[in-house]
Amino acid sequence: MKTSDLGQLLPRYFTEHLVGQRDLSTNTVAAYRDTFRLFLRFLCRKRRTSPSMLPLSALNADTVLAFLGHLEAERRNSPRSRNARLAAIRSFVGYLSDLLGPTLPESTRRILTIRSKRHTRRMVGFITRPEITALLRAKDESWTGRRNHLLLLLLYNTGARVSEITGVRVRDVQAGDCRQVLLHGKGRKERSVPLWAETRRALRRWIAENRLTDDAPLLSNRFGRPLTRSGVAWQLQVILRHARKTVASVSQTKISPHIVRHTTAMHLLQSGVAHELISLWLGHESPETTHGYVEADLEMKRRTLAALDPPRSRRTSHPKKDPLIRFLEAQRLC
Repeated sequence: MKTSDLGQLLPRYFTEHLVGQRDLSTNTVAAYRDTFRLFLRFLCRKRRTSPSMLPLSALNADTVLAFLGHLEAERRNSPRSRNARLAAIRSFVGYLSDLLGPTLPESTRRILTIRSKRHTRRMVGFITRPEITALLRAKDESWTGRRNHLLLLLLYNTGARVSEITGVRVRDVQAGDCRQVLLHGKGRKERSVPLWAETRRALRRWIAENRLTDDAPLLSNRFGRPLTRSGVAWQLQVILRHARKTVASVSQTKISPHIVRHTTAMHLLQSGVAHELISLWLGHESPETTHGYVEADLEMKRRTLAALDPPRSRRTSHPKKDPLIRFLEAQRLC
C-alpha cells in the first residue's frame, strides 16, 4: 500500500478498524463518517481535486486547524461540535500512527497535539409541566396528528434520545404488551422503560389502526420508513405551531427532541426521584451527568436556601474615610 494514498487508507480505517476491530455502533460510525465527509469536501474546495485523489500529505495540522476554524466561523458549529469532529480526525491519525509507524509524515502526526477547545457549559433547557401538558393536548385527529401526539408522548414518557425513539420497532413495545418499551441506546446498550396507561392506550390504538407488523418501525413517515432525526425535529415544530393556535401560554416555548429529554429528567427530579434512578432511566453513562439538571432547577435552589439560616452578624460602625481615599473611589474608570 502506498503511504501517500488517502483514498485507500480511509476506507480501510472504517471497515477494518472501526467496524472490524472496535465493533463500534452504527450511530458512532455514522458520526465519524459525517466528519470525514465535511473534511474531505473542505479539502477538495481548497485543492480543486476529487476526494479519492487527495494525498496523505493533505491531512496535516494546518489543514485540520483551518477546517476547525471553518466549522465555527462558517457552519456556526459550537465548540462542543468542533471538538467532536476533532476527536474523529485524531482517531484516524492514531490509527495511521499504529499502521504506518515512522513512515507517517510528521506534519500529519502533529494533528495529535491539537487540543480540544474549552467552552462554557450551558444550563439545560426544559419545558414546564403546564407547557408540556398544553403541547400534548393540542392535537388533531389526522393520521399525522395522531402520530405526532404519540411521538411527543413517547419522548416525554421515556426521556429517550431521538436516535432511540426513531429506532423503536413494533416488537419493542408488543413484547411486553405495550407496558414497556425496549430502547436501543448509545454503545449498543439496551434498557426497558415502563409506560403510562395513557401511552399504552395510544400505542395499542396506533398499532391496530395501521396494522403494523412486529418488524415495522413504530413511528414512520407516509412511505412506511422510520422518521429521521430531522423529521422528528420538524414534526415537533408542527406540534408547537398547532398548540400556539389554541394556547397562548406556549408562545415562547422552545421544543426539540433533546429539550423534551431534559424535561423528563427535570420533572423526575422535581418529583423527588433519586439522581441514580434518573441516570438509569435516561441511559446516562455516568450519574454525574444528572447533576446538570440540579443546577438548572432554580426553585430547588430557593428551597435549599430557605432551609439555611442566614448568618447573624452585629452591625459595626466604620471609621470615616480619608478625603484622599474618598476622592480616588469617586473617580470613574476609563
